[in-house]
Amino acid sequence: MLIRQESHRDYKIVFNLIEEAFKTEPFSDHKEQFLVERLRKSDAFIPELSLVAEIDNTIVGHILVTKLKIKSEANTFNSLALAPVSVLPKFQGQGIGAKLILQAHKKAKELGHTSIVLLGHEHYYPRFGYKQAHTFGIILPFEVPKENCLAIELTENGLKGIHGIVEYPKEFNE
Repeated sequence: MLIRQESHRDYKIVFNLIEEAFKTEPFSDHKEQFLVERLRKSDAFIPELSLVAEIDNTIVGHILVTKLKIKSEANTFNSLALAPVSVLPKFQGQGIGAKLILQAHKKAKELGHTSIVLLGHEHYYPRFGYKQAHTFGIILPFEVPKENCLAIELTENGLKGIHGIVEYPKEFNE
């Protein structure tokens, strides 16, 4: 399997892949593919953190990590949002999503980022080091079970002294 940066020629394939990956997901609005399209055109987009997984020259997975802010009354902190991770259904359960997540972590750290926040499955993401975001003093701007609001420090103490409310790029709300 090859993990590489997504290119413009991959966009249509990735759109279809995301649609297929979330088609039967019960906790989805089934519009993640449109979110990715909006985020690619935004200031939050980091091309190096839009990755695809290929097997035999076929794209079977995708991950997108974009910029977000964590705001307190006194400060604004930079962080990242991981959303979404997508794997074609017939390739799920083979560790492709995990490899995409680990590669995105590595690349984000290389680019100087110190943390990632996500809304996701409470039993899946902790295996990568994610903890409930409220334990760092980070909360999401909407009602969601706290066990699904997660964050990770990509560097030691990457979230030390950082607390506040997550401010997603406006593209998340369109």
